[in-house]
Amino acid sequence: ITPMLNPISTELYYPFIMLAIWGIIMTSSICLRQTDLKSLIAYSSVSHMGLVIAATLIQTPWSLTGAMTLMIAHGLTSSVLFCLANSNYERTHSRTMLLARGLQLVLPLMTTWWLLANLMNMALPPTINLTGELLIITSTFNWSNLTIIMTGIGTLLTATYSLHMFLTTQRNKMPTNTINTNPTQTREHLLMALHIIPMLLLLTKPELIMGPFTCHYSLTKH
Repeated sequence: ITPMLNPISTELYYPFIMLAIWGIIMTSSICLRQTDLKSLIAYSSVSHMGLVIAATLIQTPWSLTGAMTLMIAHGLTSSVLFCLANSNYERTHSRTMLLARGLQLVLPLMTTWWLLANLMNMALPPTINLTGELLIITSTFNWSNLTIIMTGIGTLLTATYSLHMFLTTQRNKMPTNTINTNPTQTREHLLMALHIIPMLLLLTKPELIMGPFTCHYSLTKH
């Protein structure tokens, strides 16, 4: 369709980019009001995909690289968060965060996985999530300086609901129905490790998932 619409097609994607960036703020705000743990994680994925959509529509080497990097990084992050939420559900039989709080006292090692997953979800350095978000935010800022306001607010809200999710599920007073909780199993820790370890290994060789940017860099270098 794009070749048929040139040259006016260069302006047709403007409202879609702004809608995607505005969607980051809206879905992040919804996350702050969620009491259902799995719904919070699902809306978090929608929020991150707003960045991916905006980057894909801009179609620069940096934005496409950031979109690919963030899709892979958040795919692993979102998956491990859903696995952690399911481990909570198997023990508390509830997805409501207020009924599954204070689990740090009975499942201390699982709290470590929760902490790592939430830090990656909020793109804390030096995670590969930060690389993807920085490339996308830089490319959107280069496209329009005003986007830094909305992406900045979206990043702040992401950090807020990620910390809210961690503190609500792991801290606070433990309900009486979760005192006699079954201990974690080896398969659960193996499952979390198979999510976290690849993300940590990608830090040592990020060019494996940074296709367009590394290709563009190698061509300009030679």
